[in-house]
Amino acid sequence: MPLPYADDALAPAISGETMQTHHGKHHKAYVDKTNEAAAKMGLGDAPLEEIIAAAKAKGEKAAFNNAAQAWNHGFYWHSLAPQGGEPKGALAEAIERDFGSLAALSEELRKRGEQHFASGWVWLASANGKLSVEETHDGDTLALGEIKPLLTIDVWEHAYYIDRKNERPKYLEAVVGGLLNWEFAAVNLAAQGTWEYPG
Repeated sequence: MPLPYADDALAPAISGETMQTHHGKHHKAYVDKTNEAAAKMGLGDAPLEEIIAAAKAKGEKAAFNNAAQAWNHGFYWHSLAPQGGEPKGALAEAIERDFGSLAALSEELRKRGEQHFASGWVWLASANGKLSVEETHDGDTLALGEIKPLLTIDVWEHAYYIDRKNERPKYLEAVVGGLLNWEFAAVNLAAQGTWEYPG
C-alpha cells in the first residue's frame, strides 16, 4: 500500500530515508512474503485479516508473522500524520475519562514504548467501552480479537535506527509529541468493526 503522505512528510522527526527503508523495504518484504504464503494456502485473493486468521488457526507461524506485520505497518502509517493535532469530541472525552488527560496518556505511551523489551508495538486501544494502552511483541497484532486498535507506534529498531541509532526515547518523544493521527484514532473508535488493511 502507498504511504498516506510523502515519504519526507514526517521529517525531521522521522526522515525520508527512514521511511524509504521502513516502508519501501521492510513493509514490502512482509507483503511479498505474505502474498507467497497466501497463494500456498489458497488465499491469494483473501483480505489480509482472513490470511492472518487462517495462518494463526493452522499454526503457520511464518505466514502469521509476515501477514500480521504487513497489517501492523499499514495501521502504523495511518497512525501518523505530519500535523497530528489533538484529540477532539468523543475521543477527547474518552481520554479524559480513562487517563485523566492527554498529557497522562502521552506519558503512558512514551513510558510503555521505552520499557517494551526488544521488538514490538505499543497501541492505544479500546475494549469493553474503555481505552487502554496495550503492547504486542514481535509480529503479534491486534488485527484479530475483541481489543480494537485505535493507533499504534512501531518500536522495532528499524522504525528509528537510521535517525536515532539506539535512542528509542527520542523517537517516541517525537512521535507522541506531534505525529500521532488523532483523527484516525477517532474514526477507529467510532467504527463498528476493526480497521481493514486497504488493498
